[in-house]
Amino acid sequence: MVESEYGPWSFRLATSRMSRRGFVAAAGMTAAAMMLGGVLAGCSASGEGSSGNGAGAAASGDIDYTDWDAVLAAAKGQTVSWYGWGGDEARNTWINTVLAPALKDKYDITLDLVGMDINDILTQLSGEMQAGVTEGSIDFIWINGENFYSCKDNGYLWGPFTGYLPNFNDYIDAESPEVAYDFGSPTEGFECPYGKAQMQMWYNSDIVDAPPTTVEEFKAFCQAHPGQVTYPEPGDFTGTAFISCLIAGVIGKDEFEKLSSMDAPTEEGVLAIVEPGLDYLRELSPYLWKEGATFPADASTVATMYADGELVLNMGYGAPQDLVNTGQLPESTRSFILNTGTVGNSNFMAVAANAPHKAAALVAINEVVSPEMQLSIYENLDNISVLDMAKLPESESAAFAEVPLGSTQIPLDELLDHRIAEAAGPVIPILEKLWLERVAQG
Repeated sequence: MVESEYGPWSFRLATSRMSRRGFVAAAGMTAAAMMLGGVLAGCSASGEGSSGNGAGAAASGDIDYTDWDAVLAAAKGQTVSWYGWGGDEARNTWINTVLAPALKDKYDITLDLVGMDINDILTQLSGEMQAGVTEGSIDFIWINGENFYSCKDNGYLWGPFTGYLPNFNDYIDAESPEVAYDFGSPTEGFECPYGKAQMQMWYNSDIVDAPPTTVEEFKAFCQAHPGQVTYPEPGDFTGTAFISCLIAGVIGKDEFEKLSSMDAPTEEGVLAIVEPGLDYLRELSPYLWKEGATFPADASTVATMYADGELVLNMGYGAPQDLVNTGQLPESTRSFILNTGTVGNSNFMAVAANAPHKAAALVAINEVVSPEMQLSIYENLDNISVLDMAKLPESESAAFAEVPLGSTQIPLDELLDHRIAEAAGPVIPILEKLWLERVAQG
């Protein structure tokens, strides 16, 4: 499900995959960013056909990318490669059985899905760029966060390109913070979003009569179930996201979302915003598992403890419907969110600066964000759509509302009405440090 920092197409399993975002592995994201920062420092791309080329994109060929008919004509008959994390079989199946046939039937484009760890993808991309390969092996990439920032900063991505996409222009709110920023980094048209995930909690309704809906009720819930509630130690993506939800519940959505636009945060500046939330977490700890003296290392450990009945509550990006369907969790499992909201994130697609099939990449990306494909993603992978429902024709927006939901799934409009933007990438390590010092050691 979620991938590195924050999630793939399907965010439903509360396993170790819950620590993955887009397809950047949480541990690997920083390492890959550091690799790019060190290996690519001083050897940025020349900028031709990459960062800032805008309407001059035709420099990479004779295509006028502002003419969509010309793009379609150029893309016809091409094979386009999509590189990304390959560990989600449900996502892979959807791409190969729904998206790929549609691209072939509608545009005569063959889609080559290449599943690979993000570190390996970036190594391949940087190696080809440093070698001066003008037509590389990668067309478009599932990339997020610090890896996106490093690649864009070094001129390894092509764009801006989102303005060329009819579906982006027609159905996506380009001014939305979740579109304009990726983990606090301005996207500036170099990424197109394709799916959203949002933090949810779940419980066994045979054991718990009613879940908490506010942070005050959550504290009372923990007091009523001493030692049966915990969360992964922040540093694990799910743990950091979960404390973000509770902190936001204490300080308010608007105050918390100040963290999403910080590009050069200081510890003092972050503390000034989140201190009341940290105080709340410290007060909560005595009622948690092992009285808050220690916390599980990762989301998969919490998931196991919950499945074994040691805990009465679990959390993750998305609903655990597939775990219920496969019998790994009881049918009485239900999901909930706090009335004060829960944090969410978006996943993105970017085009390599030396992509050999840029026209086909544009057509494929445009198809992914079509109303038809976004609806199919929602139906099959439980991903929140990146489309602005207010921009859709009424019949198409109604189709999203009419999708049958499983017993653990929360309606789309309810999730979106309670959605909080995540903290920016540079804020995360500061927030985790403050938690360690003021909650775990407090």
